[in-house]
Amino acid sequence: QVQLVESGGGLVQAGGSLRLSCAASGSIFSIDAMGWYRQAPGKERELVAAINRGGNTYYADSVVGRFTISRDNANNTLYLQMNSLKPEDTAMYSCAASRSDYLDPRIYEYEYWGQGTQVTVSS
Repeated sequence: QVQLVESGGGLVQAGGSLRLSCAASGSIFSIDAMGWYRQAPGKERELVAAINRGGNTYYADSVVGRFTISRDNANNTLYLQMNSLKPEDTAMYSCAASRSDYLDPRIYEYEYWGQGTQVTVSS
């Protein structure tokens, strides 16, 4: 089993920045792809960014150029640096992990999930 714990969410003004962290523990040797999902009230959950051990990345079109995903394998931590935040970025952000190197959940679904951290961007 893998446990994921997110931190770093909060309230920020539009144009501001936040960095989310996701600490992984347990059977982390089995983990390859990791990603950040978000879900706003009344909207479907969407994959925002993902990265695998090979360093391949994926970004949703809405965050390209503003968000950066990274991982520190030595410390078993995933990050999401969010800059130029917009009110529409407001959502619950959750960390997810998979035993596959595929970033696209349509090919291999993410298997492990954190509880989430709330990000609220005020206008």
